[in-house]
Amino acid sequence: MPTVTSKGQVTLPKRVRDALGIEPGTEVDFDVEEGRVVMRKRIPIEAFAEWEGRLRGKLAAASVDETMEMMRGDRLDDEGGG
Repeated sequence: MPTVTSKGQVTLPKRVRDALGIEPGTEVDFDVEEGRVVMRKRIPIEAFAEWEGRLRGKLAAASVDETMEMMRGDRLDDEGGG
């Protein structure tokens, strides 16, 4: 069973590191939710950068607003029923 050191450090069990893909240097976040500590692997913004612009020119609408309108379709309040 892992134990907290005097510096507040804990060694993560190998099964946890493997399950989350945590390696030396991986950044993690900690939160307290309903009396429990939740640790999440931080995903660096660079991981999203490679996807930037991938859909540019591939959507039927010219803007995000137009795309959202197309996806939503007719809304009740637009027809006076909402």
